[in-house]
Amino acid sequence: MLRLRLAAAAWCSAPRRPLSVSPRRLAAGSALKTPKGTRDHPPAQVALRDRLVGTVVACFKRHGAAAIDTPVLELRETLMGKYGDNSKLIYELQDQGGELLALRYDLTVPFARYLAMNKITNIKRYHIAKVYRRDNPATTRGRYREFYQCDFDIAGQFDPMLPDAECVKIVHEILSDLQLGDFLIKVNDRRILNGVLAVCGIPESKFITTCSTIDKLDKVPWEYVKNEMVGEKGLSPEAADRIGEYVQLHGGLDLIEQLLQDPKLSQNKLAKEGLGDMKLLFEYLTLFGITGKISFDLSLARGLDYYTGVIYEAVLLQQQNDHVEDPVSVGSVAGGGRYDGLVGMFDPKGRKVPCVGVSIGIERIFSILEQRVEASEEKIRTTETQVLVASAQKKLLEERLKLISELWDAGIKAEILYKKNPKLLNQLQYCEDTGIPLVAIVGEQELKDGVVKLRVVATREEVNIRRENLIEEIRMRTSQL
Repeated sequence: MLRLRLAAAAWCSAPRRPLSVSPRRLAAGSALKTPKGTRDHPPAQVALRDRLVGTVVACFKRHGAAAIDTPVLELRETLMGKYGDNSKLIYELQDQGGELLALRYDLTVPFARYLAMNKITNIKRYHIAKVYRRDNPATTRGRYREFYQCDFDIAGQFDPMLPDAECVKIVHEILSDLQLGDFLIKVNDRRILNGVLAVCGIPESKFITTCSTIDKLDKVPWEYVKNEMVGEKGLSPEAADRIGEYVQLHGGLDLIEQLLQDPKLSQNKLAKEGLGDMKLLFEYLTLFGITGKISFDLSLARGLDYYTGVIYEAVLLQQQNDHVEDPVSVGSVAGGGRYDGLVGMFDPKGRKVPCVGVSIGIERIFSILEQRVEASEEKIRTTETQVLVASAQKKLLEERLKLISELWDAGIKAEILYKKNPKLLNQLQYCEDTGIPLVAIVGEQELKDGVVKLRVVATREEVNIRRENLIEEIRMRTSQL
């Protein structure tokens, strides 16, 4: 037995040879590609996306949010049953050592799990990360199986509608800052919607599936929605017609007041609560000065199980022609709402943490910006290099390396060409091609005089700068660009 143990110990401590596995070549004739619904992002696209994300993050920070991160993997049981009909779109993974895992579907459910697990009852956070959906992608409209979400959420017990109003204001600020064109933010409340369904005689067991159907009204005509309610969801035609009388309404404070006087809805406790909060929300949005872009829309349902109160969705609009008064929607670019019960689903004692948040549809917006850049033929800079260190003659590599080292140590973003004796024309052309604004030229005469020739690429202006003043001169000139 001792001999066996010694042999085992010797085997464990022996150096291993790597397993020899021959790499498999791509089969002849097969195309090299990314999986369906995914794509690579070349430098120009990443630079454009960074610009977009920078605008969004600046807004989140302006409103006092802190960043968090969570794993891309979650336990399967964490995600299941939170997304209504969309649960079938969750990417489930094979058994991983006794754990049933799935890729996250959104950032909201992981956030709720994070709050419950860490017993956090008050936080304002943002989170920007990739999520995964086993959807049929429509890449031309910015829909992918792997995509970024940008979420802002406020968790905690606060006075009614103050955090909700701020979330709507954030959407308004971001879409205004991005200058995407005309937009509309639709708002509703799940309590109002549930009240409508109740007074129309729909059993509570069918509320969630009926809401998923109502949510399609912005994409398809009412007749299609009605047929699905009757044919697939088992509602009577009369009940569907009663629902249609409500969910095709949209307006502002006047509509809220009208519904508060509705003989049926006013008798429903949930609907009355929702309408009261909706009235308060509009009062706050009026103080923010943004109600011109807000519509109270009873067709808005947002088909996720976890919403409990106010919900909202932003859509971009386009005018079909001069004869059409109502602009048409070209797609949702943000959405969110209140989910007061989600954290309690993960807490062992069922303790609730009220939450409200918004998700910015970064991929849809990115697709729009990408099309605009292509149409305008705008050239996107993919680096932030401030200066190229160049040489005017041969055998000056050592001087270039000394100078660029000084610039790097001073925090200047600088490059050189990886050639011992590059031609000056090639160095200047590199700056033209990549958008580098300045060239610091080292030459034999400049070295004798203790200066560096600084060239402005755009104007071709050249000035001699004392070596000890070069860093300050570069900083001053790049700050003006």
